[in-house]
Amino acid sequence: MQDAEINDCPMPEPFRAKITITLFAAWLFYLGFVTRVMFAPLMPAIEQDLKISHSQAGSLFLMMSIGYLIAPLCSGLISSKINHRGTLNISAWAVGLALIPFAFVKNIWIIRLLLMIIGLAAGIHLPSAIATITAEIKKEDWGKALSVHQSAPPLSFVSAPLIAALLMNWLTWRIVLLTWSAAALLTALAYSLKGKGGDFPGRIPNLGNVKYIAGKPSFWIMVILFAMAMGGNAGIYAMLPLFLVTDHGMELTKANTLIGLSQLSGLIMVFAAGWITDKIGQKPAMAVTLLTAGISTFLLGILKDQWLVIIIFIQPALLSSFFLRHLVLCHALLRHP
Repeated sequence: MQDAEINDCPMPEPFRAKITITLFAAWLFYLGFVTRVMFAPLMPAIEQDLKISHSQAGSLFLMMSIGYLIAPLCSGLISSKINHRGTLNISAWAVGLALIPFAFVKNIWIIRLLLMIIGLAAGIHLPSAIATITAEIKKEDWGKALSVHQSAPPLSFVSAPLIAALLMNWLTWRIVLLTWSAAALLTALAYSLKGKGGDFPGRIPNLGNVKYIAGKPSFWIMVILFAMAMGGNAGIYAMLPLFLVTDHGMELTKANTLIGLSQLSGLIMVFAAGWITDKIGQKPAMAVTLLTAGISTFLLGILKDQWLVIIIFIQPALLSSFFLRHLVLCHALLRHP
């Protein structure tokens, strides 16, 4: 890093002194993440209202994922121009504003474009948030701060279906999204006026470093494994409400409540995963996890009634434990391929 860039960075302080920055970043992350996953529990109502097929419904999630894929590729360029705080600000405003047109838009191509914007806007948050937290807080407190920030995804998976189940008792899916838009925009306004931290520029990706990492076979192994796990986790989560409602005749509120509660098993399993991994090792633990997760995902498609409910709770627990092992093993393989 150049001297000018070092001087731009803040002096790290203890976690207690910067807890407000961490909590604000975590709340922004939570709002953006819920915005992304909220469409899954609403999809049966969206599909019925727009009169679209299951494949068209799946394409909506694909467009959001494409936006989220593009985000890390351009986040460094954005933050280098407007600082990390500006990037977090833009992300919050864009997520909230992109939800407003859903109140009246019916054209599926416009909806696809809006979902790509949401994926892009939500995706640029994470790199700038991590950079802000690790620059503002002392290294010995990174674990606490990052744990607070990274609690947003599992909490989103649990709460989004429950929020949808509650609000859909009185509101249409369009008004649910408009309500969430209001919450996101109020938070964006609060961050614009009171938010602190991240007042330093990001760095444009170094092509040499990218080439070095991409040249490691272990990196691509981790990419493939992570993609498989994400498909079984976020992919199944996205289509599961639609599957339960249309194929199993489950009432939408019941389906969303069931899915929301099932995600709690993932939170619990993360703690057990560390103990199991210590006992049998990283690679055997990952192999067993992927095997059992694959079997449980297969069973989702063939089981019925109470057996289906049981496997709905088991499947996310297995995949959640995989991500913890993946992060540790990925770090180890990249250092010692």
